[in-house]
Amino acid sequence: MIEFAQLSYRYPDQPQVCLDQVSLTLPAGSFTLVIGPSGSGKSTLLRCLNGLVPHFSGGEVAGSVRIAAYDPIALGPRVMSRHVGMVFQSPEAQFVLERVEDEIAFALEHAAVPREQLRIRVEEVLDLLDLAPLRDRLLTTLSGGERQRVAIAATLALQPEVLVLDEPTSQLDPQSADDVLQALVRLNHDLGLTIVLAEHRSERVLPIVDLVVALDRAGRVVSGPPREILATSPLCPPLVTVARAAGWQPLPLSVKEARPFATRQGLAQQDAIAVGKTGEAGRASATGPTRPPRPYLEIRGLEAGYGNTPVLRNLDLTIAAGEITLLMGRNGIGKSTLLKCMIGLLRPRRGEIRIAGRSIAGRDVAAISRELACLPQEPDSMLFADTVADELRTTLRNHRLPVNEALIDELLAQLGLSERRERYPRDLSIGERQRVALGAISITRPGGLLLDEPTRGLDYEAKAMLGGLLRQWSREGSAIIVVSHDVEFVAEIADRVLILGQGGLIADGPPWNVLGNSPLFAPQIARIFPGRGWLTASNALQGLQQK
Repeated sequence: MIEFAQLSYRYPDQPQVCLDQVSLTLPAGSFTLVIGPSGSGKSTLLRCLNGLVPHFSGGEVAGSVRIAAYDPIALGPRVMSRHVGMVFQSPEAQFVLERVEDEIAFALEHAAVPREQLRIRVEEVLDLLDLAPLRDRLLTTLSGGERQRVAIAATLALQPEVLVLDEPTSQLDPQSADDVLQALVRLNHDLGLTIVLAEHRSERVLPIVDLVVALDRAGRVVSGPPREILATSPLCPPLVTVARAAGWQPLPLSVKEARPFATRQGLAQQDAIAVGKTGEAGRASATGPTRPPRPYLEIRGLEAGYGNTPVLRNLDLTIAAGEITLLMGRNGIGKSTLLKCMIGLLRPRRGEIRIAGRSIAGRDVAAISRELACLPQEPDSMLFADTVADELRTTLRNHRLPVNEALIDELLAQLGLSERRERYPRDLSIGERQRVALGAISITRPGGLLLDEPTRGLDYEAKAMLGGLLRQWSREGSAIIVVSHDVEFVAEIADRVLILGQGGLIADGPPWNVLGNSPLFAPQIARIFPGRGWLTASNALQGLQQK
């Protein structure tokens, strides 16, 4: 179905190739996962399949691509959109209309599909993706998982031979992500649809794919069955990290496959082994501060909502300086609403918010952001300058602070962006843009940071680097609040975990307690070794050595 033959590609004005002599064959009906470091060319590879590269991006191409009998390089996206459906990282970016049913019908109308056939196709994809109850809903009222399924349905309505998805679960909570992935499994199994999916959180996807394509930073690829590639790849989830170190064979790719190995070693049963005292998961409880932490953010009796719809009710919360707090919850439950209230973008109906002992009432957003800087989900909303380094200089100038080039160089190095300092930010990958935006808000070293899904588009190495940087800033006294659906990242860095439910907080405690006991938010290691207090690969490896 898909064949790359010695394909090389270079973006305009870039000295190095992004893809280097890629040769690859993907059979019809296969389900393929594309992995690689942030900025390694995963999105570029996917865009070659429908002609967006090079017809939209420009640049230099050598070699060939074939989709069945079609040549995307020659035909371009206008023709290839009939054969290759693509779902981008942000489904909102490809929506045109307001209603679910209208959005699904839009591409069919522009393709001049006869009305009777159009109605049949719309009904089929609504049923196929369990969207029939939502057909009359406004897209703005849907959850993240529902919007992702609408984007897939609108793409499938054209009946493409290949479905391509770029980070489809990056903004979804675990349940919504599972709903989307199970929908893809049905499409692959029931329709024989060829699916190519790029995803950094491979722990979600590995159990359901047939092939893995791994890119490196030089644009080269290797491909093969998941166990073969993951046996040596540095980009492996916690479960595989532990399995490789423990010598488990055949290499397990899911919790279901890993549990028998833990059982044989006598480690799968629940017992009272020092829960919360092992490794990073027990960092806050085992090595906590020797004096009472100083409150930095205080929320009392907060009520907020939109129009006549209440979202938060009578919420109380205190965040300490030097503490990393992770906020979790289902899509649409109110996490971003809470962040908007904290920085003054949404005025609460009732209650008080204090930062460093001072109420934010009557203060504008710019003044609040000097003390509590916010990184939104969409990094592009923070990027205005011509180069990465200029983004940081612009922030310093806007806050009337001296432009310290040494400080800029240091922060770019910490963010792994030194080699990108003179690049145009919007030309970078989503993960790199995320890090540029983080640099832009943190260069002033505010006392508090709010980060909304900061691991979006980041590989395991980049997430580890980000975690180390956040821990360094917390040790220096910063109050850090992170909204994330990435349970593996939460397990690695959290001092405290909050779970937001309908209207308010339903859980608040150390990660080993909140995550370890959650059927929805438990990380892989907690599911393999229940009751041990192990949340991360390092926890498990340390515990296995002691065993």
